[in-house]
Amino acid sequence: MARTGRPRTFDAEEALAHARDLFWSRGYGATSIQDLVDELDVQRGSLYAAFGDKRSLYLKAVALYEQENHERLQTILAEPPVLPKLRQMLLTPASLTQAPDLPRGDRRGCLLGNTVAELVPGDDAAQSLVAAAYAAFVDLLTSVLARAQAAGEVATSATPQAQAELLLLVFQGSALVGRTRPEPERLAAAVDVAIDALRAHNPVNRQD
Repeated sequence: MARTGRPRTFDAEEALAHARDLFWSRGYGATSIQDLVDELDVQRGSLYAAFGDKRSLYLKAVALYEQENHERLQTILAEPPVLPKLRQMLLTPASLTQAPDLPRGDRRGCLLGNTVAELVPGDDAAQSLVAAAYAAFVDLLTSVLARAQAAGEVATSATPQAQAELLLLVFQGSALVGRTRPEPERLAAAVDVAIDALRAHNPVNRQD
């Protein structure tokens, strides 16, 4: 049906955020341009003019997702202690990767991990985007863990970068496995093993 009346004002930022959520919920392949036109309530021409084709829009949506998550992670880890926050992040990746207003129990996983599963290898731009996002994640955690090591909270048995790389692997694994709704107790036990490996065990401060 043809649109009538005054053209709807097109807000590119709002449309990109909505597209991010649609791709995140359905995946790249299962989301058509018509789905985007219908869900965003915009004209196809406006969508193409603002973002290019579906692939270009998807990459912009993933980039927005990564930027927002990186800023959220910086805020979460700004103040010590960091281990309880890292544990919560690993137990509930949604605390980082999902907006707080999503329905309870929503399991979208991590859009970066979803992109790897669906487009990598085979899409060099997607691979570069995700690789850069992972590198930024590791760089941020390396800095945070270095401070935590200096404060005596985190063990110095490994370099902060190696610890950060471990957390990237655990986080992405937790986000992926979490989509299958595993038993919370088993997931918590596994996460606690990773967190305990980071903890500085000072005999003076231990309570027997």
